[in-house]
Amino acid sequence: MHSKIHASMKHLYASLLFSLAVALTGAAAHAERADRGKPMNIEADALRYDDLKQVSVFTGRVVMTKGTIVIRGARVEVKQDAEGYQHGVVTAEPGKLAFFRQKREGVDEFIEGEGETIEYDGRADRVKFIKRAEMRRFRGATLADELTGSLIVYDNTTDVFSVDGGAASPATGGRVRAVLAPKPGASAPAVPAAPAQLRPSTSIDGGKK
Repeated sequence: MHSKIHASMKHLYASLLFSLAVALTGAAAHAERADRGKPMNIEADALRYDDLKQVSVFTGRVVMTKGTIVIRGARVEVKQDAEGYQHGVVTAEPGKLAFFRQKREGVDEFIEGEGETIEYDGRADRVKFIKRAEMRRFRGATLADELTGSLIVYDNTTDVFSVDGGAASPATGGRVRAVLAPKPGASAPAVPAAPAQLRPSTSIDGGKK
């Protein structure tokens, strides 16, 4: 029992620590706000729609776009609640990963990620990458930050990530892995002044000859 509690606290600590690290290193920008009000466009090989439940199931090479959001997978199930918010669950083909990409507000940066399953919650404005999860942040075309884990949650409203290594995940070994690049323009540490050099004396008492 003690070992289970210790392991749980260890994973929670890793998750919280990484959330703080990304929040501190990230720019003061959020996911593209205009995406919330954009229509959802989907291409697929097949569609099954249930009007009573307001559920659409797309299968076969599915590509979904919503503003700057791009999602790809083998199956996408989209639900719309009474207030018009859309919720999507994306499933990858066996052995592959589903894909998500979105621009950040006011900067030339993109967040993209992959997982066996991706959940998009339009009401909470949150994305979850589940199993073999990966997430990357690009500044323009340059990869800035990269992280992997069993579960990655990206909160668009606060621009905070949380990552769980997953104790039983063979893909991650129960560990969170991250590469965080410094922000552009970060000042280099000041170079300390060189110590004063002692000059050799030409006489025993230091005086001139």
